[in-house]
Amino acid sequence: MSTMPVRLTILGSGSAGNCAYVETDEARILIDAGFSLRQIRKRLATIGRAPENLTAILLTHEHSDHVQGLAGLSQKLRVPVYCNRPTQEAIEFQLQAKLDCRLFTTRNSFEVGDVTVETFDILHDAQDPVGYLLRAPGVNIGFLTDLGQVTKLVLDRLRAANVLLLEANHDIKLLQDCPHRPWSLKQRLMGRFGHLSNTGVAQFIREQFDGTAAHLMLAHLSERNNHPAVARQESMKALRDRGYKTAVTLTSQLYATAPIQIS
Repeated sequence: MSTMPVRLTILGSGSAGNCAYVETDEARILIDAGFSLRQIRKRLATIGRAPENLTAILLTHEHSDHVQGLAGLSQKLRVPVYCNRPTQEAIEFQLQAKLDCRLFTTRNSFEVGDVTVETFDILHDAQDPVGYLLRAPGVNIGFLTDLGQVTKLVLDRLRAANVLLLEANHDIKLLQDCPHRPWSLKQRLMGRFGHLSNTGVAQFIREQFDGTAAHLMLAHLSERNNHPAVARQESMKALRDRGYKTAVTLTSQLYATAPIQIS
């Protein structure tokens, strides 16, 4: 019996909403639900899918740009939500809603259909934020959308990834010069528990990346404090300097990326 290729679609990623979709023979998974249910439905429809058929939602943390559509998906459509207890408590307090949560302890693994989900700690200013490595048939996909620094633990978990979603949130100079952000917020964004910059991604590639991943997807780009061309250029230069042929894809806040099929 032939196995269909694993499909990965970033439905949207940025400061106002984050949501990704992974499909295998036995699983249809959302990673985060940071758009309204209506918007998630609309974006899934562009690839011929519907939220009613989802198997699971995996949550990275409780910030609103990752959980906006969660109440609708969980309560109206009865899609089970996978998260750790501190994240569940924070979200249920935030949304004033009870969710159908399947709890995991960070650093443990669990199964969703034919996908093994590995969880690990990341540095971000949330209750108990996590990164994921999805071990699907024939491919491993790493998800890291909000983190201030790539730690040794993160690095160890990512070594197996064939596809890596990694945030390139801001250009440091653009953020420092931005007149619309108070200095305290700029410090938070640039700190160890904030968001990874273009320079941080390039540094990760030069100093830590082993070239295993064939695809690098740059996510969570700030509309105000980054330029897609600059983010792409910094990563591409770092990859060239290392002699890696990794393909770089930019994700967008405004629309879903074309699905990547990975066999």
